[in-house]
Amino acid sequence: MHYKSVTALVDAVTESPPKGPVAVLLAEDDVALNETVAHLQCRGFDLIILLAPDALTLDLPLSNSLIRAPFETAREYAHCDAVNMLIPALKTGTWLHYCFNSEFLFFPFCESRSIGEMLSFHEGERRDAMVTYVVDLYARDLTNAPNAVSLKDTHLDRSGYFALARWDADAQINPERQLDFFGGLRWRFEEHVPHERRRIDRVGLFRTKPGLLLAPDHTFNDDEYNTYACPWHHNLTAAICSFRTAKALRSNPGSRDAIENFHWRNSVPFAWQSQQLLDLGLMEPGQWF
Repeated sequence: MHYKSVTALVDAVTESPPKGPVAVLLAEDDVALNETVAHLQCRGFDLIILLAPDALTLDLPLSNSLIRAPFETAREYAHCDAVNMLIPALKTGTWLHYCFNSEFLFFPFCESRSIGEMLSFHEGERRDAMVTYVVDLYARDLTNAPNAVSLKDTHLDRSGYFALARWDADAQINPERQLDFFGGLRWRFEEHVPHERRRIDRVGLFRTKPGLLLAPDHTFNDDEYNTYACPWHHNLTAAICSFRTAKALRSNPGSRDAIENFHWRNSVPFAWQSQQLLDLGLMEPGQWF
């Protein structure tokens, strides 16, 4: 269904809340938009909310499980406005995932298990949020794919990922079970990426509750939501495989002319399978087998 305004969409979701996990997709352009929606549908989300300018076209049909409303996604921190608007509209305890077009969610064993099955297990471990690592994807041949997006010639970095201690705003306290993660294109081409946007960790899956707010840096006002594991053992984590950084580096005049190629000695073809991400240590199965 195509709603005429975000307010109408929020009212509809409030009146008829979804029973299963919800995905919010912010479409900044039409690059791989149809593929991103189809990917979310395959993952098994009960409802997909597409927020996009009216000018963007979607080839897939809208339905009760795929709804759309106009939204200015190009403005800064649009993801905060969208997520914080939807949190109070959804029933408390609803699992919510947010992403942008040309981003693809992977979790352990996702080829044979649904997002609902995975989150039920995670919830059973008394976890209300899940850290997702944004893994940069890019085309090897930028001549054939000038915007760095190719679903057939897709590559990623197999190494170069690391974590540093996270400190609070006053650099006084190191929050328990929280780290800042780095790597990928934002690390290799950090001179073209603002300091505050170099992290690759994002709390991309979480349960809604009253008073919860998403910050511009993809963290929440509840510290426990920002932890990568519980105190007693490792937990599940997931990966958001994303062309977004590569697209930005290719479209920004300051970086486009300075970067001839994203490929380097540690580039490998992306297999579009969760096992590859597990083998590379880019997500964690925890106790789920």
